Amino acid sequence: MPLTAPDSLAPSLAHPVAIFGGGVSGVGACALLAELGAAGVIYDAKGTEFTAKAASLHRLVIFSPGFPPEHPWLVLARQAGCECLAELDLASVFWRGTVIAVTGTNGKTTLTEFLTHALRSIGRDARSVGNVGHSFAQAVAESNGGTSEQIAVCEVSSFQAETLKHFRASATLWTNIAEDHLERHPGLESYFNAKWNLVLHTRVPATGTAHPLPFVGARGGGVFAGSSVRRFAERYGRPLTGIEWVATEHQPTNPRLAGTVFADYPQRENYLLAEAWWRAAGLPVEQLELAAKRFDLGRHRLALVVERDGATYWNDSKATNFHAVEAALERFTTPVVLIAGGKAKGGDLAGFVHRIAPRVAHVVLIGETSEELAFHCAAFRVAHTRCSTLEDAVRRAAELAEPGDHVLLSPGFASFDMFRSYADRGEQFEQLARNLGDAPKF
Repeated sequence: MPLTAPDSLAPSLAHPVAIFGGGVSGVGACALLAELGAAGVIYDAKGTEFTAKAASLHRLVIFSPGFPPEHPWLVLARQAGCECLAELDLASVFWRGTVIAVTGTNGKTTLTEFLTHALRSIGRDARSVGNVGHSFAQAVAESNGGTSEQIAVCEVSSFQAETLKHFRASATLWTNIAEDHLERHPGLESYFNAKWNLVLHTRVPATGTAHPLPFVGARGGGVFAGSSVRRFAERYGRPLTGIEWVATEHQPTNPRLAGTVFADYPQRENYLLAEAWWRAAGLPVEQLELAAKRFDLGRHRLALVVERDGATYWNDSKATNFHAVEAALERFTTPVVLIAGGKAKGGDLAGFVHRIAPRVAHVVLIGETSEELAFHCAAFRVAHTRCSTLEDAVRRAAELAEPGDHVLLSPGFASFDMFRSYADRGEQFEQLARNLGDAPKF
């Protein structure tokens, strides 16, 4: 069945469509427009600039999550009378299947990948899309809009959630909330509100009624949210009804998950959200537990890299906020040698250093935040060293580590001041740790 545009979009698609951003989202939007027989023109800061003259050529703008609502190009487009839609909105209009949305400060990528894995393990046609790195629009284009039996498990960041208009999820799983992305959101409440917009775009069933999903049993729709989300919802006066609140913090171990990545925190939180939704959807929990036994974490998520001279080296490069670092530190029973720092994302640095102080033996600091972090480390009497490169940091950590110690790369900040991505940062760390050998020590 060919894709057809609704009457509300068809006139705009008769003109070239402006696409803001030439990354994954932009390329996906371009592919979907091609399937619709529409022309897309990519505007990117590294390529073609969007000007007032360019704005006059378009009726519709599709923008990537890297463009905040107040971006000058979006302001210019709206002034020219253009309709501006996020890439997720465009994809949602043409997707025929079910959408399960996943958000949270931490854990959303793992939960997205795990739910996709678990659904596939019981024969469902599920795919991971969104912030996980696979454009929803691209998936819609490749599947010609999908079918009613297909499931898009869509990771949604705060950048994507805050501008949603047409996007609708049959269910949303919200793992947690903590300080993050305060370089874009003016405060923690603003960050929370951005994610809350996803709740408003979820088909929440009325109290006491079943909300059927086409691929499962009698239930499964609505919002499922963790302990910290409830605390913030209460703080900001959000309604607590219509949401299934899941106790995700400080829960007892599940012996049936022994030997899986979900046996301990922080991954235990992800499993509890998945299980709550799985039960509500009428699916056998035994199948979810079996899927957990066959699931492996993605790269750069608190993974053991190597043991050298009796010390272990751990890569947690995906930890780009304070909450993720603190969760990683809880995994260890003794203070660690922590490698931290990077590109600032806002937040209370003093509070962060104060909280981790009891869990670190020494902090090796890198990146543009290293000077300010060093100031707070000194204030809280946390032993620390500043290094100009990751190579120097790994060597310094090796000098400090004794047999039985743990060296942990868990930066707490974005990677773009020194690396192409968090993956690039993690890969360099792994290579440096493995090559320590007889490297000279300080």
